[in-house]
Amino acid sequence: MNFEAAVQYLLSLGHETLTIKLGLRNTELLLNALDNPERAFPSVQIAGTNGKGSTAAMLDSICRAAGIEIGLYTSPHLVSITERIKLFGTDITREEFAACATTVRDASERLEALPTFFEQVTAIALLAFRNAAIDLAILETGLGGRLDSTTAANANIVAITQIALDHQEYLGHTIASIAAEKAAIIRPDVRAVIGRQRYREALDVLLQRCEETSVTPILVDSLAEPITLALRGRHQLENAAVAIHLAELLRQTGFDIPDAAIVRGLETVQHPARLELIPHRPAFLIDGAHNPAGAESLRVYLDEFARRPLTLVFGAMRDKQLEQIGEILFPLADVLVLTTVRNPRSATAKVLEPVARRYARGRILTTDDSAAALQMALAHTPADGTICVAGSLYLAGELRPEIIHLQEHKNEYATQRVTKDTE
Repeated sequence: MNFEAAVQYLLSLGHETLTIKLGLRNTELLLNALDNPERAFPSVQIAGTNGKGSTAAMLDSICRAAGIEIGLYTSPHLVSITERIKLFGTDITREEFAACATTVRDASERLEALPTFFEQVTAIALLAFRNAAIDLAILETGLGGRLDSTTAANANIVAITQIALDHQEYLGHTIASIAAEKAAIIRPDVRAVIGRQRYREALDVLLQRCEETSVTPILVDSLAEPITLALRGRHQLENAAVAIHLAELLRQTGFDIPDAAIVRGLETVQHPARLELIPHRPAFLIDGAHNPAGAESLRVYLDEFARRPLTLVFGAMRDKQLEQIGEILFPLADVLVLTTVRNPRSATAKVLEPVARRYARGRILTTDDSAAALQMALAHTPADGTICVAGSLYLAGELRPEIIHLQEHKNEYATQRVTKDTE
């Protein structure tokens, strides 16, 4: 298969969340058919409700600053599926992705049950990592932990970031049940880091799992000393603390990670669409904020740093806690633009509108097209204001390329003006 055919094949397996089948058996059989690529390198697995992707990105940046050849696997992607698999800090090439996808498809079709989208993409990542002869894999858990495909890699170092309510239809409707699903990545003989938890019941479940598996965890409270962090938001300091402890564990297992690499990695880490500020007039701020905990982190940042007036472009999946998210974010907006995301799970603008009527204090606009929503936001926001895009990483993926294009066009125009003025 070429790249386009590989993507179409994977999409034909169904939407990764709507067709999800939690369980390790299929992934284990698939990896076995591929001669177990996950055994070719050590792994770090990171689970949690919020912060696991940022923590993975920080650890990747730290390790690369130390000269370690890293394979990073995250989800979901914003624009291209190649973003999910990074080799040495760079997205996998389309050619390598297609080659690995072909191998994984052929192995999948020999199994009794065809593996799902996420199971096959996980296998593609692990196969690509073996092909590239990486030193270490960093794996962001997709959903939960106990039955997530990444758990089949049997990482010897694990971390769990903040736990909150999300994906209740798969993980349970209480903090304790969700924590139990994530706690299952703590297995006998692993080294475990537990990030600061806002819910005592989550911490109790995690500690109980550690006791059951005879694992002595590293409990992260706060950073011992000030750091310079490239990612915005005070909540990222807690994620950075988890990443630092993971780096120190890797150092104990033989990886050469000097303190200077930790500092440099945190100073240079990049993680698009997580409180990502894109200079423009008006300024753009892009953030996933797809659950109440994420919305609260975004609200704190907006209250403290966002230039006013504020326009919020909001789109979300219908299975999210829309009422709670709306209550947190909508009152902040001088203009609220509701839109529908191009995703089968999306809540329509019509579904979002009653929530907006309850909580918004400013003007409410609606459209079923995200590109139109962006144009509405530009039309209603003065140059000294801020446009915030939030509610879903899928929405961020749709609008970020258009925002980047606006920024590049502005810079190109400014360069042309300067050149013309100096002729």
